[in-house]
Amino acid sequence: MLNPSAALDRLRTLPAGPRVLGLVAATPGAWVVGGAVRDALLDLDARELDLVVEGDPTGLLDALGGTVVAHERFGTATVTLPEPGPAGEPLTVDVARARRETYAVPGALPDVEFTTVAEDLHRRDVSVNAIALRPAGEGEPELLAVDGALDDLGAGVLRVLHDRSFADDPTRLWRVARYAARLGFAADAHTTALAARADPRSVSGPRLGSELRLALREPDALAALRAAAALNDGLLPAGLDLDPARLPAALELLSGAGEVRRDLVLLAACARTTDAAALVDWLGHLGFGSRELDIVAAGSRSSTYMPLQRAQTPAEIARAARGVPLEVVALAGGEQARRWIDELRHVGLAITGEDLLGAGVPEGPEVGRRLQAALDQRLDGAIPPGRDAELQAALA
Repeated sequence: MLNPSAALDRLRTLPAGPRVLGLVAATPGAWVVGGAVRDALLDLDARELDLVVEGDPTGLLDALGGTVVAHERFGTATVTLPEPGPAGEPLTVDVARARRETYAVPGALPDVEFTTVAEDLHRRDVSVNAIALRPAGEGEPELLAVDGALDDLGAGVLRVLHDRSFADDPTRLWRVARYAARLGFAADAHTTALAARADPRSVSGPRLGSELRLALREPDALAALRAAAALNDGLLPAGLDLDPARLPAALELLSGAGEVRRDLVLLAACARTTDAAALVDWLGHLGFGSRELDIVAAGSRSSTYMPLQRAQTPAEIARAARGVPLEVVALAGGEQARRWIDELRHVGLAITGEDLLGAGVPEGPEVGRRLQAALDQRLDGAIPPGRDAELQAALA
């Protein structure tokens, strides 16, 4: 059974939760809304607090403190709270004035008119997000929801609130896909039919790209991509493999590699059966940058892996892998990739080109060639580490 008091207790466990919820309780017409309420009612960890206020939110914004970035056209603001997060990261809260939205044309940004929280809930993407919770100073918190929302939440159903939902904002297709993957919910038959008829091309590429990025960061990103493909065949290019065999091993190789783009590894692994030119065009349209394009395009092509897979000695592995993004090396897989990621990429020389110039080597390509020869010998174990041995090898 959905328990508002237990949900409120769950929200209090969020960083800065007790203070923020106390301010909501003290502010007339202020509510916690959306995904945080949904997840807390399901006894899941909420990710963040989104607040809606009937009327002017200035008093609540002032009380929250921190830094406010306002978006006046939409009546919204993002507040960076004064409290740090558990790992020292900034904590943010989104605060919005209760509003209704209309769309001049499909896919356009909405025009906003301020209204009540009850009406604000009707503009949301799916019913399970159209729930609001208001803490009370004492006693039971108040729960407000659109018709059927609590039943949908209990049954695990994703249902859009009106027939033009996807036409007005096709990015909602991606949000439904993410909810399906994250919560294990399923769209009802009517929502599924509306989704299939929607045209994602009515919104800009970068807006769709932002939604794809969020899907790729889901705990089960492949499930989110599968859900998106099932909802609407215009969200993903033809030929994606949404059960890529190479992915688990590649992610395992990168488990200790530091800052790498696991989202791009996943996308590249899925794209091995797509047309390369079409893939690059699609990602470019979605606003992906040149380095991202390089990783996905190179990681999706078997021809990229061949020099590394054919390498035999440590020096050959290094020559094949040096300059290649780690994400692409991991997708090549095998022992050569493991050795480069875990060991060989960290091997370097104690000497520099200045040492060779000082020893009489003329300036020019010969310096680089000799340094490379010394490094190859270091990698292959032909010389021990240290300046003397390396310099002798470079001058031989």
